[in-house]
Amino acid sequence: MRLQLRNVVARGPGLLRSYKTAAFPLCNRHASVSCTKDLGLGKIRVDRYQRSYEGKYYEARLIRDSRIMQHGIRKMCSSSSERSNDEDETGEAGSVHVITDKEKVHGPLHKHQFQAETRQLLDIVARSLYSEKEVFIREIISNSSDALEKLRHQQLIGEEICDADLPFEIHLTTDEEKNTFTIQDYGLGMNKDELISNLGTIARSGSKEFVKNLQKDSVNSTATDSIIGQFGVGFYSSFMVGSKIDVYSKSFKIGSEGYFWTSDGSGSYEIAEANDVSRGTKIVIHLKDEDKRFAIKSVVEDVVKKYSNFVGFPIFLNGTRMNSIEALWMSQDKDISLDDHEKFYQFITNTSDKPRYHMAYKTDAPLNIRSVFYVPTTSPELFGFGKMEEGISLYSKKVLIQAKAQNILPTWLRFVKGVVDSEDIPLNLSRELLQDSALIKKLNSVLTAKLVRFFQDELKKDYVKYEKFFKDYGLFIREGVVTAEMQGEREDIAKLLRFESSKEKPGFQKSITQYVKDMKPGQKDIFYLCIPSRELAESSPYFEALKRDDVEVLFSYNEHDDVVMHQLKEFEKKPVTSAENYLTKAESTPHKEEQASTDEPKLSEKESSELKTWLEGTLGKEKVFNVKISDRLASHPAMITVPDMAAARRWLKFIKTGPNADLQKIRYDVLQATLEINPGHEIIRSLATLRDNDPTIAKLLANQIFDNALIVAGLLDDPREMVGRLNLLLGKALGQKDEK
Repeated sequence: MRLQLRNVVARGPGLLRSYKTAAFPLCNRHASVSCTKDLGLGKIRVDRYQRSYEGKYYEARLIRDSRIMQHGIRKMCSSSSERSNDEDETGEAGSVHVITDKEKVHGPLHKHQFQAETRQLLDIVARSLYSEKEVFIREIISNSSDALEKLRHQQLIGEEICDADLPFEIHLTTDEEKNTFTIQDYGLGMNKDELISNLGTIARSGSKEFVKNLQKDSVNSTATDSIIGQFGVGFYSSFMVGSKIDVYSKSFKIGSEGYFWTSDGSGSYEIAEANDVSRGTKIVIHLKDEDKRFAIKSVVEDVVKKYSNFVGFPIFLNGTRMNSIEALWMSQDKDISLDDHEKFYQFITNTSDKPRYHMAYKTDAPLNIRSVFYVPTTSPELFGFGKMEEGISLYSKKVLIQAKAQNILPTWLRFVKGVVDSEDIPLNLSRELLQDSALIKKLNSVLTAKLVRFFQDELKKDYVKYEKFFKDYGLFIREGVVTAEMQGEREDIAKLLRFESSKEKPGFQKSITQYVKDMKPGQKDIFYLCIPSRELAESSPYFEALKRDDVEVLFSYNEHDDVVMHQLKEFEKKPVTSAENYLTKAESTPHKEEQASTDEPKLSEKESSELKTWLEGTLGKEKVFNVKISDRLASHPAMITVPDMAAARRWLKFIKTGPNADLQKIRYDVLQATLEINPGHEIIRSLATLRDNDPTIAKLLANQIFDNALIVAGLLDDPREMVGRLNLLLGKALGQKDEK
């Protein structure tokens, strides 16, 4: 008689003891293996276990001989046919998924008192420890998962267990008539002493004791990494909603008796022996009147799917399987298909679209992190729906700790959806508030850096796809540059920015990184120009000087880039400088061919000086700080320069509305604008002539030249104030006389 089992340890004592030494890979999945045909045993369900050590095998040393193996096979064969009806009804062979009330208490109830600190903390747990009452379901499901994980460990080390045919499952039942909520697991269970120790002493973590002993004995097992309960008071959360709690429990050890534990949380509890108790633990919560909603199936179903949808054991509610979705972030990348990512993304976002990008990230250093991230096809903020909430759900061992968790990623990455699971995250007793801000900052830093590198890699892999992404999500990236605290982080994010360039054809965008690589020898600054369009950029007087010197300029058509580039300050130790500010830092020397050209008419030095003096008097100190004769202009009659053009534009926007509006009256005093005029331009030459021949038109023209220069500089947001002047000039040009 042979059974074909390869690299597995089977569920159930018979199959578990099939070999004295059984090699198996560690994995959290179920597999089916077939027996030999001559036995006619069909398929037997087994468990495989695997950690992150791909391909690493362990040994479970078992002590039973082949006769025990044969007995176990016969037992499973006989029971499998009996369970066929259950399989048809529930989809899981070998399980009846509805809790029954078969337990019977016998013998006297023995009363015990909670410890003094337990009585004090019971009131805290019931009244204020948790922000939402519904989390009691999460807590007790986590406890059940712990108990099953511990029992699985006992199987792996060859311990004999009672009621071996019971499945590794968690069952929930709601009863509106009795106003109860019941949970049952077939896990480790407790004897009388353990009931007193674990339920009579608050803040005692049985899971912690288990892991501590496991590590002390140096036993290799995935059970160490799968224990969820590290908080000690999860069971007592049931007193938030329960007026009385009944517990039936039976230890997994052969020959164990069943026990009944009950308490109303007032300071004492009672214990008695009980008959017909299954291995594991059953908790019956008699709900308070104000918490009757937890006896409604739909309410409990929503809570289970919210918090416990990825628990590693099947959860059944009133006979229906609840947690059928795999915790994708725990799987190996090679085992996850694109279709898997699409379905999981749609599940966590409750949408029907497909993700634009997906990234799975796992590491054990410097922190334990299991995560998966998605970039949606579209962002709600693009359609004016207001600021998005954070899209990351925080888990610990596949149990939801916080939906839409804050501080896990920086605010600028709020468009990213996904899951982060880390056993290193320290939590308070209620699992709801993060305690160690330094560790959370480290987690934030690690994940942010990984996502930024991911986007940089995607840019290299598929330029066209990234361009579409940047078009939709560029505003978030700009926000990232502005809000980053460290210069190194700012520069990493800035690598994701895209700009048109004066040296590239229209429509083609390049990065700041590429700009630096293409810089001319001896060029020290990175130059950019924020302006509404390329046409305006190429005709800008601020671009003329740089163009003449054959210096590349990045063109930005997004109004926010003024702030972004100002905040960036430098990139790879090269100053980031606005093209407008370039003109204020140093006078540009005209090229020799321009100096030699005398064909173009030009105001004499005396005429230029007289016009300069007249303009200063006409415009007045309330508008212009200085008037300068400039050789840096070629095709423009005049331009405005200020000490910091980008800062000036931001300040003017700041004073437009609200309590700052009165500052408009002193805006020219603050700007300290210099008007540079081109003595060779036709308009300036005509102005010099009109100054003597028609002072009225000359004055109108001087103010219009000044306002035109403000518009080109982006310093005049409301041009309506000059409409009247333009009408007068048009009237004069058409030969009409001013009625005044």
